[in-house]
Amino acid sequence: MNKLVKGYPVVIKLSIQWGEMDAFQHVNNVVYFRYFENARLAYFEKLDGIEFMTRKGVGPILAATSCRFKTPLTYPDTVLVATKVTSIEKDRFMMDYRVVSTKNQKVAAEADCVIVTFNYRENKKVPVSEELRRLIMEIENTAT
Repeated sequence: MNKLVKGYPVVIKLSIQWGEMDAFQHVNNVVYFRYFENARLAYFEKLDGIEFMTRKGVGPILAATSCRFKTPLTYPDTVLVATKVTSIEKDRFMMDYRVVSTKNQKVAAEADCVIVTFNYRENKKVPVSEELRRLIMEIENTAT
């Protein structure tokens, strides 16, 4: 199982809930985006992003996201949701996600997103600070 999330510094474990399934008897596609959101928040918490945002007034905002579904998930199951930053540009960074079914021992979905650094006080995007770049690289260097 660990080989399926190798290279991802942040991995969370979530139990699939009965209510996440749809009429087609698999986890609804919308739910995956909640899984990604939970993993993203775990990453930001590891960055101490809430404190950073409070102190600087600058934080992340989701600009774009996409998902490739590989195999359906069903209840009961537990998933590992892994995330990593794949690149950092002037005013944004890209994250990848992987959802792994522990029951089936396979990747259920892979996704990516664009996160823009946003000044909430001035209501505009801003460059990724050197401090934030350093914090991201520290987390990325913990990936096994």
